[in-house]
Amino acid sequence: MTSLESKYIKISNPAPHVLLLELNRQPVNAFSKEFFKEYGRTFDALSKHPDDIRAVVLSSALPNVFTAGIDFQGLINLGAGDATDPARRAFLIRDDILDIQHAVAAPERCPIPVIAALHGVVIGLGIDIISACDVRYAASDARFSIKEVEMGLAADVGTLAYLQKITGNQSLARELAYTARTFSSGEAEKLGLVSRVVQGGRDAVVDAALQLAKYIASKSPVAVTGTKHLLLHARDHSVAENLQYTATWNSAALQATDLQQSVKAGMAKSKESPKFFSLKPKL
Repeated sequence: MTSLESKYIKISNPAPHVLLLELNRQPVNAFSKEFFKEYGRTFDALSKHPDDIRAVVLSSALPNVFTAGIDFQGLINLGAGDATDPARRAFLIRDDILDIQHAVAAPERCPIPVIAALHGVVIGLGIDIISACDVRYAASDARFSIKEVEMGLAADVGTLAYLQKITGNQSLARELAYTARTFSSGEAEKLGLVSRVVQGGRDAVVDAALQLAKYIASKSPVAVTGTKHLLLHARDHSVAENLQYTATWNSAALQATDLQQSVKAGMAKSKESPKFFSLKPKL
């Protein structure tokens, strides 16, 4: 998996079918334009990688910080170019924002479940990044902030688009977005931004996330990948549309051997999960 490693992202394979991606840009994982590109490319490459990857954990290699957000120098240079009038400069700025949005949304495009393991500082862009992940665990030492209002802008690369879809407390979501105040992992769980708070720091939350990843990886990759795809479709479509789409999807997916293997294992009351074939068998 070293072929996927880049300047600012460490990649390891701590368990069969599981990858650990660690953000690693000293000193605080601030995202520059180069970092954004690496981040998006990495997840897009995972979507097409020939190895049998079934779950991914996203974390930080730094001991006290997940990410401090966007690199301020990059923010100052947003839309830099030769355009002098407001309309043309707006086109340049819009293109830059769309590029960042595309990179941040890469975990959602990836068909493999992505689990974010959060600790320490998770500020501004950090909320955008984790919002595009499937599952979010936080260490008890994690501290969050939707920082953009304090910096003089509305969050524009994911947070405001995702929050109303992935959280259940809209009053609290708006309070946190309007005030930019820091909130704890406990309040993040109350918001619904994270599903579990793990006592401790980086090592504890990464370990918990890896345990979940290994459990997900033991399931049918046809079922898990299909579930992610159908959940995303359901979010953006009506119930009736999603049911119709699911019927079409499963008319193919139900023909996999995974269903028969799972039923046989269940009837035999086996304690071991069936050994499922890769989604990308080598021809």
